[in-house]
Amino acid sequence: MSKKIETDWNTFIKFWLVPLIIAGILLFLFKAVTGLVIIGISIFLALAVKPLVRKVNNFFTKHFGKDKKHQTLSAIFAYLIVVLIIGAIIAIVGPVVVNETAKFVQNFPETFEKTFGGWEGINSFGKTIGIEDLHSEINNTLMKISNDMLGLLGNNLVSSVGGIADVVMKIVLVLILTLFFLLDGPEMMNTLWRTLGAGSENKPAKVAKDVVGKMMNVISTYVSRQVIIAIIDGCATIVIVFVLSLILGFTPSLAIPMGMTTMLFYLIPMFGQFIGGTLVTILLFFSNPAAALVFAIVYIIYAQIENNIISPKIQGDALNLQPVVILCAITIGMYMFGLLGAIIAIPIAGCIRVLVDEYPNIKAARE
Repeated sequence: MSKKIETDWNTFIKFWLVPLIIAGILLFLFKAVTGLVIIGISIFLALAVKPLVRKVNNFFTKHFGKDKKHQTLSAIFAYLIVVLIIGAIIAIVGPVVVNETAKFVQNFPETFEKTFGGWEGINSFGKTIGIEDLHSEINNTLMKISNDMLGLLGNNLVSSVGGIADVVMKIVLVLILTLFFLLDGPEMMNTLWRTLGAGSENKPAKVAKDVVGKMMNVISTYVSRQVIIAIIDGCATIVIVFVLSLILGFTPSLAIPMGMTTMLFYLIPMFGQFIGGTLVTILLFFSNPAAALVFAIVYIIYAQIENNIISPKIQGDALNLQPVVILCAITIGMYMFGLLGAIIAIPIAGCIRVLVDEYPNIKAARE
């Protein structure tokens, strides 16, 4: 016996159209993930530059009076300042890295002879550990590594060029979008809140505006204070390297590039300080091994002072996050989006904390 099943439009929509719409949204997100990441990074950078925009705008207002045009000029000036500073750091640090590496390669035979006693000293050491001709073993290993690297470079040359072009294009897009978000972002947000009725008696819209404002403030506060600590770290490196150059007799001109190196890498949460300190130690080793050893010891001592006294004092309770939450956020961000994910992970975790703290107000507004 057959039965006729009748259904209404609401049931049909829930059973068929809603899953299809969800699948379409997921497909769109999957296809557009790269573009969404670029837009997200641009918004993050615009929020990070916001405190500088505010300071520049206050300067214009103080000296030239209040004018709507000052907001646009402030955004442009702040953006140019940040781009020029980053460009100057790269322009100064890059040649130093290349020059110190080239100098090390050029002086390697002499350094090798003084440090290890040449190949005779290496062979003598090899015999003590049971290797008759350590010189030949090292040469064979280096030859194999060299051949493997040449083969890898030859196979991936075309894809590498394409990859570099793709990275350059993404960087240009991020720079352009960041500038546009700085210029048009405030007006876009004001239009959004006016449309939602945040200025009237619409309580959900008011709560949403308040929550979003707190999240934006978390990002701006964290980045601005992180930059301050990075500058302090860079200045400390400059002082350490400069003093060592006077004592151990290598060129003092390395001090500023080394300080810029640690300052730039410090912006990477948790691991950046270690990476910057290690890179400076390696570069100093190329110039003066004794200076590298002393710098590593002094910088480790300073890092403990910075991490336990200076950084907590400056950052304070801006994010109110436990260390385990910060480490988990960095781990997730790093494995999802690499280095950029690690950089933006902590502010995002701070924004999630704002949502958790404001959940009672959000729930009350919905009811």
